[in-house]
Amino acid sequence: MPRRLVLLGSDEIALPAFAAARALPDAEVVAVFTQPDRPAGRGQEVRPNPVAAWARAEGLPLRQPEKLGPEDAAQLAALGADLGVVMAYGQLLKSDFLAATRLGFVNFHGSLLPALRGATPVEGALALGLPETGVSLQQVVLKLDAGPLHASRGLRPQPGEARAALRARLGVVAGELAAAALPAVLAGTSIPVPQDESLVTYARRLNRADAPLDFRQPATALRQRVLALEGWPGSTFDHRGVTIKVGAAQAEEGGPAGVPGRILAADRSGVRVACGQGVLVLTHLQRPGGKMLPAGEFLAGFPLAVGETLASAEMPAFVASAPFPRAPKA
Repeated sequence: MPRRLVLLGSDEIALPAFAAARALPDAEVVAVFTQPDRPAGRGQEVRPNPVAAWARAEGLPLRQPEKLGPEDAAQLAALGADLGVVMAYGQLLKSDFLAATRLGFVNFHGSLLPALRGATPVEGALALGLPETGVSLQQVVLKLDAGPLHASRGLRPQPGEARAALRARLGVVAGELAAAALPAVLAGTSIPVPQDESLVTYARRLNRADAPLDFRQPATALRQRVLALEGWPGSTFDHRGVTIKVGAAQAEEGGPAGVPGRILAADRSGVRVACGQGVLVLTHLQRPGGKMLPAGEFLAGFPLAVGETLASAEMPAFVASAPFPRAPKA
């Protein structure tokens, strides 16, 4: 009898794990759950997410409920699935859904749990400058990312590695972990180990308010912030009424003391900005409606003068040792 799998995910990072799960001996994918197709890009054309596109290309049964309800749990139970495999799905699973497969659900999470539970473990690891992160395979329980661990595999971020590159490498690790650990889960021989609750940290969802930089912070922390927020929401500062996006930056420890935000130099090598500690060198910048440019090209069209002071903004942390309050509903 083939093992009947249900896959739940919406992000490209999940594809290596899903492909590995599907390739297991005697495994059959009986359904793929993912988010509905949504408008994307400048033209707001309705597009499938990467998991939906993969499932359609592979001819797999696809379900895209806006919000999981009792009818979805009933449909899942009717499939007679052995195990649900989750990664970056984007919806919480309720008790009726969790009970609809023989062995419950396992989730691939992009950190070494119990560190960085929540929505942004990759970004949290980069913002903190952690020397190691990884992927954990946990049994899903009702409490977010709190289930016992079947297995984990570590990965060291490379110097200067930003969000997209680290996510891609973590996806590969998840695929390797799926191939190695899922057979024992399906056989019922994997005994998950409870997480150490004394070591838990949390990484909340990002929003546009996370973009502005606070030059009162150490330059090393700002460089990690730029790496972590690559893409959206990005890292920005306001100057002369214009919001400038920072695409890449380097940190220099020590250096001349200066008012945080003060421009110390601005040339082809970068814009050197005094910070609370050290100097942040902005090497790639973008103005609204323009392209991301190396500093020299940017300065040719938007000069930043030595002695000017760039505005600082409060920089809310998105990693904490206690759960973040729930955001109010719009």
